[in-house]
Amino acid sequence: MIDRVTSRDNSLLRQARAVRDGKLDELIFVEGLRLCEEAQRSNLEIEAVIVSEELMRKERAAQAIAELSRVSKRTASVSEKLLESISYTKTPQGIVVLAHRPDSSEERLAAGLPANPLLVVLHQINNPVNVGAILRTAEAAGATGVITTKNTSDPFSPKSLRGAMGSAFRLPIWSGPTYDEVIEWCRTRGIATVCSDAEADTDYTDLDWTRAIALMLGPESTGFTAEELMNADRSVKITMRGQTESLNVSVAAGILLFEANRQRNRAR
Repeated sequence: MIDRVTSRDNSLLRQARAVRDGKLDELIFVEGLRLCEEAQRSNLEIEAVIVSEELMRKERAAQAIAELSRVSKRTASVSEKLLESISYTKTPQGIVVLAHRPDSSEERLAAGLPANPLLVVLHQINNPVNVGAILRTAEAAGATGVITTKNTSDPFSPKSLRGAMGSAFRLPIWSGPTYDEVIEWCRTRGIATVCSDAEADTDYTDLDWTRAIALMLGPESTGFTAEELMNADRSVKITMRGQTESLNVSVAAGILLFEANRQRNRAR
């Protein structure tokens, strides 16, 4: 059953705005038909579906909305104007899903850890667009899972989810440990920690990426501190030409992860 929500019956809209703004930690804000379908395919528990009356009239969307409604606790239709009032984007995409936050615990990551993992550690990366892009790249390059340290942008924020395009739902993610906790966790499991650092002596192509590795990616503006670099096992650089001092962290992540993927494919 699909309820019609108006501005007078706005408890659901207030809830959606609170989730959008990060005020309700147990739920996440998923916007856009494709991403909402990814949430369902990933078996997220869906609390509510809010859809515009215009999108409901479109044949292609109708089937997807019906499937989402089947697994949702509540489905509501709203006017375009009301949907715009809760949308995270400048041009609303016609549908919003409120879903329960995926498990982002250490236990979930550890439970699926293979013998030779390739992990990605995001350390205090504060741009959600970069976080989303790295998650998407990590999945495409065959990474085992992702760790986001304390003060890293939430991988389940609306901007991150939009950039990840479903990868955040599928990859095991452990959120919230400190840098030192990650180093110790990897050390006890025989996982080498490798920092990306423009001043490193070793070129990234000279590293053996076929062993168990956690690729460490640091803050966009400052990079790793000297102490953080010392605590990791290795550091690698991406050799660049011209006068460019550094690459965007998501671009660097793609270069490094696909080198790891290339070496691992060759070793099979």
